[in-house]
Parts: sequence; C-alpha cells; structure tokens
Amino acid sequence: MAAVATLLPVFFMIILGMVSRGTGWISPEQKAGANAVVFGILFPILIFNLICTATLNLADLSTIAYLFACYLVILFAIGPLTSRFTSPRFAHISKYLLVSHEGGSVALPLFLSIVGTSSITVIFDMAGLSIAFIVAPIVVAREAVAGNASGRQILRNIFSNSFVIAVILGLVFNLTGLYQWIVASPFGPAWTATLDEATGPIVGMILFILGFDLAIDRETLAPILKLLAMRLACSAAIVAGFFLLFPDLMADPLWLIAVLIYFSAPTGFGMAPVIEPLYKDEKDASFVSAFMSLYLLVSLAVYTIVVLFVA
Repeated sequence: MAAVATLLPVFFMIILGMVSRGTGWISPEQKAGANAVVFGILFPILIFNLICTATLNLADLSTIAYLFACYLVILFAIGPLTSRFTSPRFAHISKYLLVSHEGGSVALPLFLSIVGTSSITVIFDMAGLSIAFIVAPIVVAREAVAGNASGRQILRNIFSNSFVIAVILGLVFNLTGLYQWIVASPFGPAWTATLDEATGPIVGMILFILGFDLAIDRETLAPILKLLAMRLACSAAIVAGFFLLFPDLMADPLWLIAVLIYFSAPTGFGMAPVIEPLYKDEKDASFVSAFMSLYLLVSLAVYTIVVLFVA
C-alpha cells in the first residue's frame, strides 16, 4: 500500500491532464499559459529554494562526484551515440532523458516507505540537481541558438535563462549565508511561507502538463521503448559502479535499497521544462511526457522486487 500511496497521486495528476485534454476542459492555449507561469516563473523559484537550502557533507563527496561524472558521460558521450538506435527524429532531446532521476516525488517516498527514516537518496539528488539545473540549462541555452549565433548571443541566452539565474542567485544566497540570515531573522517565517506558497503547486502542475501532452502512437512508441531500454542500461551501469567502487557502502542494506530504488526512478520531472526550448513541435512534448510516464512502471516493478526479495 505504501507504493500505492506514493504513485497514485502521480498517476492521478497525469491522468487528469489526459482527461482534461480529451474532454476539452483545458485548451492547448490555456495549457500554454499554465506552462508559462509554472515553468517560466514558479519553477525557477523552486530551484532557487533548493539551491539555497542545499547542504554538502564532505563525507558524501565521493559518491556525488561519481554520480555526477556518470551523468556527464551519459549526456555528452553516450546520449548522442544513441540517436540512431532510438530515433534521429528525437535525437535533440532524447539524450537529456537519460540523465537525472526523480528523487523527491518518486524515489524518496518509495525508499522511506521501506526503511522509515534516511537521507541517503538526498545525497544522490545533489548530483542530479547539478546536472538538471546547472549543466543542462547551459547546454540547452547554447543549442537553442546554435547555428548563426555569435558567442555573445550564446552567452546572453545562457545567462538570461531563468533556470541559470535561479541557480546563480541560490548559490549566492547559500554561500554568503544570506539565506540562513533571512530565515533566522524576524522576517524568516514570512519568507518561508512565501516560498512554500509559490512552490507548493509546482509538482502537481508539472504532472498535469505531462499528462496533457501525453500521446503515444506508432511513430513514437518504438523510439520510447528503445530509449527506455537505453536508460535502463545506463542506470544498471551506474548501480554496478556503486558495487565496484563502494563495496563497503553497498554491504549496508539501507544503501543497497536506496541505490536500487533511486536508480529505478524516471527522469527528473524538472528536466521537461529545462529542455522545452528545444521542442520542435507538440510531438516532442508528447514524446517526453510518454517516456516519463511509462518509466514509472519500471519504478513500481523494482519497488515490488525490493520489497519481496531485499527488504
């Protein structure tokens, strides 16, 4: 029942988005407006808040560095090579779907439902956040103006990106102690309440939009399944690396469960708005939505296996 409690809200919002489109409750124009508000304004606030509150334990630095390096290799070396295998039609976005894992909305709740209290998966999120909200926005911003754009135009596009701005401001507030000072001040409760209000509906709206965009046809089904197989292979390689490089950690049942659950999670939901500037048409949005939604079935399958045979 714990898996149901975690995944049912996720599937509900996705299905609600699908139904809203099918019935005409929400028009594509209205969805586009929601996109602009959620992804252009509110989601960068969430990124800012995540970066402000991030803490890095030096003892965990080796695992974070390993995972970050894996993501870089997958994004820049393996991802581009898979386009012929998956589909040249979606090559411009498919590589981004191979990196990052949805920790907060999928992996963490599933993990905690088994072990009770632990912060292991949060460690992995540090690498995922760095890829999704620092590396990917910069690469997307550069690719979005590739061609005749000058170096100055590329830099302008990168540093005017709302995600990049959010990360920079978050780092400034975090490293200078300004965020901690504000939270500890008399203004702290109002600051926290404001951020909570702004970021509260974001995950639900992202899932709703993913459901609204979800459409699978014969043209997209084969590339989706092939990319799903590639992502499974990449995640399996990462897990194998944990056994090879960190055998002492993996001997701990908590770490073993955390690794298996976390790396069965779909692409981080935040990756969708990051790569949206690269979409050529609605079929790209449908491809991303369908891929992330179908991958939730992998998460559920791995969770069941862990509960039955590992936990």
